[in-house]
Amino acid sequence: MPEHQRPPTLVGWRLLALLYDFLPMLALWMLLSTAFTFGYTYLGHHPARENIAPFSALQWLLWLCCWLATGLYATTSWRSGGQTLGMRPWRLQLVAAGGAEPTVPALWRRYAMATLSLLAGGLGFWWAWLDRDGLAWHDRASGTRLQRLPKPIA
Repeated sequence: MPEHQRPPTLVGWRLLALLYDFLPMLALWMLLSTAFTFGYTYLGHHPARENIAPFSALQWLLWLCCWLATGLYATTSWRSGGQTLGMRPWRLQLVAAGGAEPTVPALWRRYAMATLSLLAGGLGFWWAWLDRDGLAWHDRASGTRLQRLPKPIA
């Protein structure tokens, strides 16, 4: 594909959408953490000032629950209209490579690969600048891509 026809990488828009989506996810993580702490303190008969031990099985379970809750939010949002809350202001929409609706397994693959990308310092997102089609790792792994919707006519 010639350089002048290359699709935009949307890296900046992706990062802005992630920032927007981080806020409701942070609130959800706080609710989950509160539930875990309440259960640990009051149902586990531990002193009120004792925290869940770092790197304990319970803390790993809490992180897993936060990761799954975030994945459920993302995949459900993508499945119902192709947008999370953070994608809407930037007019980003997720579609399958052929323009169809992505499958649930593809959406979870996307979420898992995006997680790995973030753990690698965002390398999979930055990769979109080098990719011939402007795709990030999670786009390639899931057979999905982001498209920018046109501005609505006022």
